[in-house]
Amino acid sequence: MMLRNMAVAAVLAFPMVALAETPNVTPGEWEFVSVTSISGDMDIPDQTETERQCITQDELEGAEFGFIEEEEGCELLNQAMNADGLSYSMVCRAEGGEATIDGEMSFMGEQIDGSVDILTQSPMGELAMNTSIKGERVGECE
Repeated sequence: MMLRNMAVAAVLAFPMVALAETPNVTPGEWEFVSVTSISGDMDIPDQTETERQCITQDELEGAEFGFIEEEEGCELLNQAMNADGLSYSMVCRAEGGEATIDGEMSFMGEQIDGSVDILTQSPMGELAMNTSIKGERVGECE
C-alpha cells in the first residue's frame, strides 16, 4: 500500500506555482488513463486507472492550477514549467521507505501526455515504478 500511495503522490504531489502564461490545455471534460508498471524483487502486474475531470478556464488562469496536490512526507527538489508542460523531481519518505520521483507532462491543447518514474528503497527491497499518463479532452463539462 505504501508503494501505491507513493505512486499517487508522484502524480499528485505539489501545487503548480502561478504561470506567466496560461497552460496549453483546452477547458472541458477530460479523461486521464494512467498505466503503472512495477519492476523489482516482487512480481506485480501492471495497474491501469481511468479518471475523469472537468477543467475550467477559470482554473487554467488561476494561481493554483495543477494536476498535482501536496502530499505529506514529500519534498520538491526542482520544478520547471511553462504553457507547454512541466517537469519536476522530488523525494517522498513514509513508513521506513523512500522514493525518488521524476515526472513530466506535456500540454498539447486537447491532449496531455506524461510520465512519472519512481525508484523506491524500502525494507522489502528496491522497486522501480513507471507511470504513463495520457489525457484527452472528451467534450464539454457536464
